Amino acid sequence: MNSSCKSPKQVAAAVATTGEAKGNATISEAVLLSFLAGAYIAFGGMLAEVANAGMIAAGYPVGLSKLVFGAVFPVGLIMVIIAGSDLFTGNCLYMTLGVLSGRTTAGKLGRNWVISWIFNFVGALFVAYVLAYATGIMTAAPFKAGAITVASTKALGGATFMAAEKATTSLTWTQALLRSIGCNWLVCVACWLAVASDDVVGKVFGIWFPIMTFVTLGFEHSVANMFFIPLGIFLGGDITWTQAFVNNLIPVTIGNIIGGAIFVAMIYYFVYIRHGNDYLVGIM
Repeated sequence: MNSSCKSPKQVAAAVATTGEAKGNATISEAVLLSFLAGAYIAFGGMLAEVANAGMIAAGYPVGLSKLVFGAVFPVGLIMVIIAGSDLFTGNCLYMTLGVLSGRTTAGKLGRNWVISWIFNFVGALFVAYVLAYATGIMTAAPFKAGAITVASTKALGGATFMAAEKATTSLTWTQALLRSIGCNWLVCVACWLAVASDDVVGKVFGIWFPIMTFVTLGFEHSVANMFFIPLGIFLGGDITWTQAFVNNLIPVTIGNIIGGAIFVAMIYYFVYIRHGNDYLVGIM
C-alpha cells in the first residue's frame, strides 16, 4: 500500500541529505536564499501584528487575539519550506543531522549558520523598514502601538514599561533563552513533518500546527525577532540596538540552537540513524 508519508527513519535520511546540500551551497546561493527566508518570516510576522492589533482594538479577548496571531504567522515558514529558502532556525536541524550522520562537516555547518543568521537579519530588516515602516502600513493606529509593545516586551530585559496604559514587564534574559528552546523545538518538528509529507497539502498542515503552537504560547524565534524588534525601533519605541541584541537576539539564538540541535536533531539521529530504528507512523 502506497503512503504519502515517509517513516521517521526515511525522514531522518532526507533531513541529513538536505543538510548535505545546504553545506555544499555556494556563498552566493546561501546569501540569496537566506535573505528570502528572513523576508518570508517577516511577512508572517507583519501579518500577525496587523491581525492581532486589529482584534485588540476591536475589543476581542487577549487569548483569542493571541490565537489569531499564532494562526496566521505560519505563512512565513510555509513560504520558506515550499518556495525554498535558507532559515537559520531550520538549519539547526538540517545541518546538525547532516554533521552527525557524516553527510557534511562542522566547518560547513558553521559557515551555513553564520550566513543564514546574518542574511535572515538583512531580509527581515528590509521588510521591517521598507515594507512595514516606509510604506506607512505599520505607522497607522492601532498597528504602531501594537508593534512597539511587541518589541518592548521582547527587548527591554525585564524592565517595566507602559503598554496600553498598563504597566507591562518585558522578558528577562533567562526567560528569553528558555522560551527560545521551546520555540525551535517546535519549529524543527514542523520542518520534520514537512519533510515527512510527500504532497504540498500535507506539508502545509505539518508546518501549521507546531508553528501556531509556539507563537500562541509566546515562545521566542530569533529570525522573527529580527523583524519585530527593529520595527519597534523604527516606529519610535524606547529600545536601543544594544538592548535588541543583548537582551533578546543573543539569548534567543542560543536557545534556538539548543532546541533544534539537541531536542530534535540529536535525539532523532540517535534513534533513527545511529540505531537504525524504523517505527511505523502512529504505531509504537
